[in-house]
Amino acid sequence: MRLDELIRSIQNPLRVSGDTGLEISALYYDSRKVKEKGLFFALRGVADDGHLFIDKAVNSGAIALVLEDVSFAPPGVPFIQVPDARRAMASMAAAFYGYPSDAIPLIGITGTNGKTTTTYLIEAILGEAGIPAAVLGTIHYRFAETILPSDHTTPESVELQKTLREMSDLGAKSIVMEVSSHALEQHRVDGCLFDIAVFTNLTRDHLDYHKDMESYLACKKRLFTELLTADQQKPKRHAVVNIDDPLGDLIARAANCPVITYGLVNDADVGARETIFSTSGISGILTTPGGEIDFNSRLLGRFNLYNILAASGVAVAMNIPLTAIRSGIAGHEKVAGRLEKVENNRGVTLLVDYAHTDDALENVLKTLLEIAERKIITVFGCGGDRDRGKRPIMGEIAARYSDLSVVTSDNPRTEDPLLIMDQIRAGVVPLELKEYTVKELSGGLTEKGYVMVSSRREAIQLAVKVAQPGDIVLLAGKGHEGYQIIGTEKIEFDDREEAVNAFRECSDMIMKKGPA
Repeated sequence: MRLDELIRSIQNPLRVSGDTGLEISALYYDSRKVKEKGLFFALRGVADDGHLFIDKAVNSGAIALVLEDVSFAPPGVPFIQVPDARRAMASMAAAFYGYPSDAIPLIGITGTNGKTTTTYLIEAILGEAGIPAAVLGTIHYRFAETILPSDHTTPESVELQKTLREMSDLGAKSIVMEVSSHALEQHRVDGCLFDIAVFTNLTRDHLDYHKDMESYLACKKRLFTELLTADQQKPKRHAVVNIDDPLGDLIARAANCPVITYGLVNDADVGARETIFSTSGISGILTTPGGEIDFNSRLLGRFNLYNILAASGVAVAMNIPLTAIRSGIAGHEKVAGRLEKVENNRGVTLLVDYAHTDDALENVLKTLLEIAERKIITVFGCGGDRDRGKRPIMGEIAARYSDLSVVTSDNPRTEDPLLIMDQIRAGVVPLELKEYTVKELSGGLTEKGYVMVSSRREAIQLAVKVAQPGDIVLLAGKGHEGYQIIGTEKIEFDDREEAVNAFRECSDMIMKKGPA
């Protein structure tokens, strides 16, 4: 695309210098990836300033620049000066890839918890309605047989627009995507035309980045106040809001479009009654402005019922028949690392879940408490180089709801895992529970308590050894992740595989002891 065409996609550039008739082959914001005839965006980041890498980008083949500070512009290289390079990049990326979100429904899900499962539920419902959907989120970006790796919940605007174009070209008739607070803060989705945005909830998370809850909330609100404004291209837009969340009413009132509410406690447009929760799933009657319908889901727990209501609210906004909603809910099986069962021959219910915030962990454990027949054993840790304030909170929650809490390592990154565990332990100690040693637990779990095991592999092995038939073991925090970050290195580590190996080892031990 010609540079002058790209310039027309942004509003009021501060200054344009040089030949704007150049043909641009690709867009770049990482100087290490620049190739011939590229347009380079000098972004100011948390750690680095892209202006410092302009010379490297030009030497690698960049023929034009988008920047904020013209003092960094090399002589003879065309540039566009803008007040915000990230906003400009989002607009230019949308233009470069032919505005892929203009022609098909785009649904964005934001909130602290529930985003991934809600996207999968929406996908299932839209599939039943004959509207095949692509899904972009934490686990991966995919449509039909095409699966792309996910480095971020919401990718940078260049990758995002490229992916939207690819999915549309592959035949997707709708796109459902998770929208992270980082993406909203950094204007990654500013080039997107959303038809519907969903607010699931807001609880403590990412405060290492946002610093306080007010800033975190402000990021989430952007999706509803700035990016859902009706225009000629998409005159009918909707917000779907969890009205039971303490901030739901605020989001609903701030939304710049019609709102569909969902909830179980407060008056809502979409709700449920006569609900039954069991180890087999959820059943009940779904209530909507268009009528009522019975439903059955294999998902577990009250928090997943909220995800079902969120997805149903999107379907209501799109005028999808109730029969398709029911079929989509029933047809949805599971999401990787979201209360995902690991089969075994021990009679133990072992579940792997991504719960890595205090609210998510509490919701999962409350769910398990409702359906538990015997004891609950929880293995969890907290990530390093992230919000330290939630560590004792998560420790207290795990200890309160579990019969045994196994405090271990998560992704320690550059922090000492033992110090992270000590900060978690600070939330457990006030409960005055028994602190076990690993050796003591070889004799079984005699009373409610906790144990500290720094190796996550050994922690999982211990939980499996201690568990008895009918017990529930929850491996929380990492979910679908197939790695552990120790220092700056990613090593292969999957809670699901570790659990399978732990069960195998237990079976081998039992067989060896048998003849003796």
